[in-house]
Amino acid sequence: MRDSLQLLEDLSNAPGVSGFEGDVQDILRDELVDLAAEIVTDNLGSLIAKDGTEGPKIMVAGHMDEIGFMVRLITKEGFIRFSALGGWWEQVLLSQRVAVYGSKGPVIGIIGSKPPHILTAEERKKPVEKQEMFIDVGAFSDEEVEEMGIKPGDPIVPVSPFTCMGNEDMYIGKALDNRVGCAISVETLKILKNEGHPNQLYIVGTVQEEVGLRGAQTAGTKVAPDIALAFEVAIAGDTPGVDENKAQAKLGKGPVIFLLDRSLIPNLRLRDLAFSTAKELGIDYQVDIMEGGSTDAGRISLVHAGVPSLCIGVPVRYIHSHTGVINIQDYYKAIELTSAIVRKLDAETVASIKRVW
Repeated sequence: MRDSLQLLEDLSNAPGVSGFEGDVQDILRDELVDLAAEIVTDNLGSLIAKDGTEGPKIMVAGHMDEIGFMVRLITKEGFIRFSALGGWWEQVLLSQRVAVYGSKGPVIGIIGSKPPHILTAEERKKPVEKQEMFIDVGAFSDEEVEEMGIKPGDPIVPVSPFTCMGNEDMYIGKALDNRVGCAISVETLKILKNEGHPNQLYIVGTVQEEVGLRGAQTAGTKVAPDIALAFEVAIAGDTPGVDENKAQAKLGKGPVIFLLDRSLIPNLRLRDLAFSTAKELGIDYQVDIMEGGSTDAGRISLVHAGVPSLCIGVPVRYIHSHTGVINIQDYYKAIELTSAIVRKLDAETVASIKRVW
C-alpha cells in the first residue's frame, strides 16, 4: 500500500481525461481493495468503495478525471486536430507536450500552430484559438499516424511529471485537479479504518466532472448519502497580479472550506462543524468563494430529496493548465481535517445537520 505522497504522485501521473478514467480507477481500486468491504461502480464508471454496515451514509468524493483533449481528425499531412475535454484557456496550450493514447500505447506529441514570424502584425495581437492549433506526433501522413495506433476519438493527455520543486514542500504536476481530492478520500479511509468511525463511509471517485459533473449525479444517486463531502482544488490567489477579492487562498495556509460556488450553498451546520473541528485540532484553514466554477458537491446535493453537502479544497496554482503547483502540507492537513469531520458524523450529529430550520 502506498504512502500518501506516493499515492498522490501515482494519481497525478496517471492518464485519465474525462470519459477515459480507467487507469485512475485501477490505482484507487488497488488502494481500496484491502480497506473496503465492497467496491462497485455506477454505469458511467465512478468507483464506490464502502466501509461500515451501520449508521448514516457519508459520501466522501473526489473526481478522477482531468482536463485534456480528444483526437478530432487526422490531416492528410499527418497532423492531429483536437477537441477539448474540459475548460482550456488558449494561452496555456502552445508548445506543450501531450501524449496521444492510441491502440498501441502513448505517442508523444506537441501542440503547435503557425509560427509568429509569418503572422501579420494584426494577427500577432490576437491569441491563437484552439481550432487553429494542431498536434505534431512526428508523422508525415495520415497513414503514418494510423500506423502509430491513433484514430479519431482517442484521448490526449498533458505530459507533466509529478516533481518536487526547490522547496521540499512544493510540488508540480498535472491533474492535481482533482487527483488531490481522490487521494484525500482514500487517505481518509485509511485513517478511519484504524481509528473507527460511526457511519457507513463511501469513498467515491467520480467521472466526467470536468464536462458537467456527470459522475457526481450518477454516483450520488447510487449511494443516496445522508451527508456528502466533496474535495476539490481552490484557486490560489498568491501569485502576482491576482486580486484577493477574486481568489483568497494561499499555498501553505491550510485547506480551504468553500462558502459558495456556482452550484452550491453548503449546509450551514455542516460548514460550521468543519470550522469547529479545524479549530479543535489547531488546523489552519482558509475560506473562499468560487463564483466562476461548480463542484461535485453541488450536483450531489440535488440527488433524491437533497443531501447536506460541503466542498473542501486544497489551494493549487495554475489550475486548468498542463502543470499545477501545490504545497504538500495543505494536502496533509486536508486529510487530517476530513477524517476528523467524518469521525464526528454519527446518527445524532447527522440528524441535527439535516434538521430543517
